[in-house]
Amino acid sequence: MDNEISPEAQVAELELDAVIGFNDIILWDYKKRELLARLSLHKGKIEALAFSPNDLYLVSLGGPDDGSVVVWSIAKRDAICGSPAAGLNVGNATHVIFSRCRDEMFVTAGNGTIRVWELDLPNRKIWPTECQTGQMKRIVMSIGMADDDSFFYLGTTTGDILKMNPRTRLLTDAGPAKDKFSLGVSAIRCLKMGGLLVGSGAGLLVFCKSPSYKPIKKIQLQGGITSITLRGEGHQFFVGTEESHIYRVNFTDFKETLIATCHFDAVEDIVFPFGTAELFATCAKKDIRVWHTLSNRELLRITVPNMTCHGIDFMKDGKSIISAWNDGKIRAFAPETGRLMYVINSAHRIGVTAIATTSDCKRVISGGGEGEVRVWQIGCQTQKLEEALKEHKSSVSCIRVKKNNEECVTASTDGTCIIWDLVRLRRNQMILANTLFQCVCYHPEEFQIITSGTDRKIAYWEVFDGSVIRELEGSLSGSINGMDITQEGTHFVTGGSDHLVKVWDYNEGEVTHVGVGHSGNITRIRISPGNQYIVSVSADGAILRWKYPYTS
Repeated sequence: MDNEISPEAQVAELELDAVIGFNDIILWDYKKRELLARLSLHKGKIEALAFSPNDLYLVSLGGPDDGSVVVWSIAKRDAICGSPAAGLNVGNATHVIFSRCRDEMFVTAGNGTIRVWELDLPNRKIWPTECQTGQMKRIVMSIGMADDDSFFYLGTTTGDILKMNPRTRLLTDAGPAKDKFSLGVSAIRCLKMGGLLVGSGAGLLVFCKSPSYKPIKKIQLQGGITSITLRGEGHQFFVGTEESHIYRVNFTDFKETLIATCHFDAVEDIVFPFGTAELFATCAKKDIRVWHTLSNRELLRITVPNMTCHGIDFMKDGKSIISAWNDGKIRAFAPETGRLMYVINSAHRIGVTAIATTSDCKRVISGGGEGEVRVWQIGCQTQKLEEALKEHKSSVSCIRVKKNNEECVTASTDGTCIIWDLVRLRRNQMILANTLFQCVCYHPEEFQIITSGTDRKIAYWEVFDGSVIRELEGSLSGSINGMDITQEGTHFVTGGSDHLVKVWDYNEGEVTHVGVGHSGNITRIRISPGNQYIVSVSADGAILRWKYPYTS
């Protein structure tokens, strides 16, 4: 009876699997960019992976719900053996590294646990040996293995480095004694020439040597360091940070060059300047960034610390970027220098959530978290409130202005879209639906609008009387958050929580193309002037540029 599971326990185990789910390891062919195999054993999260030096084996480390370490045969695409990753009286193992010389040895480490493992292939077993650190109790953030396997180094949350001998499993030394690394040692790499490259959670990159671990060379980078990768012998290396920066560093002069960057928070909006596809601007959290479309290069970054930018628009003359912020202010910046041109204070009570400009550059229309729509007169030196339109009951999510500047439409999460007369400054029509409206567009002929939101429906409405013309099923799962229409009105694009970019035929109401690429919810989407590209942005900080499928 000892080995049998009672029916109640079996049910409990099945329920646990249903809640946690299984996560796959996906093995890829790097050159061909093809999926080779899906390896499935771990329940829930997979913490870390490491290849053996001759690519014979892969070792994987399960998360807190799983707690196991598994060795896989790459040739057979199958598990060889597995074992609990850490002992009973310690925390979880979170990091794994293979020996640099032998395919049969690897190290795991985490919260109070450091283990050296030996693979016994004939018996399909792995044997762990606990490393002894004496009185030191540490949480490991990173591991680095020396090229000859003589030592391995552990970076800790305390900001010090432990040097261990893999043969004796004993602590050799630890340091630095003073001036520990702020916010922990988050990345560590051993160099062939001796010494270590160490990255801290505070963005400090240091070259140091055991046993003092005092900085011999150092530079300060932007954002906590997440990874260091060597090129060749380490004469040059690449550093990744939490703020989505990739730096290239030459070892001799120890100077950094920023080679790639992107947003590191949900991207809230994307907009092209009037009439040009060469540039576009995006905003996320505290940043507004201007990008060169073809080279994907960042041209300008405007930062307002500790604030969140919800929306941006270019003035038609291209002389300013107007932005909506969660502190209730509207800020205008020069698009070439990023200089602050003016601020409209207390524009909205619960933050500015949406913004649009008129084509004559004389007005800005803003929407707030409290539901007000405000029309501002923009002069050379002055910004004056013309009217506050108080009909929405919840935050305004999108604003579009008619070409002749006499009308605009606002979408709100209160389930209404309102068409406003901008001459008489009053409501023309109200559209009601059982949804939280996220996006709205005028058809270029401006007799119809299309809307979408959390009910996943795309609706066409008559501007004249607010009546619904047709409804389409826009998505099978999740809200539609972004929408844009071509200048000809023949096609429009949508993106949302199903992570898919869809191109629609306006008249037929059918999807003609689907773009798969986002791993997060799409927040906004735009077609470039001239219909060359579609640019979509998402909640995971990604900006994706797509080739527009039709020639204009």
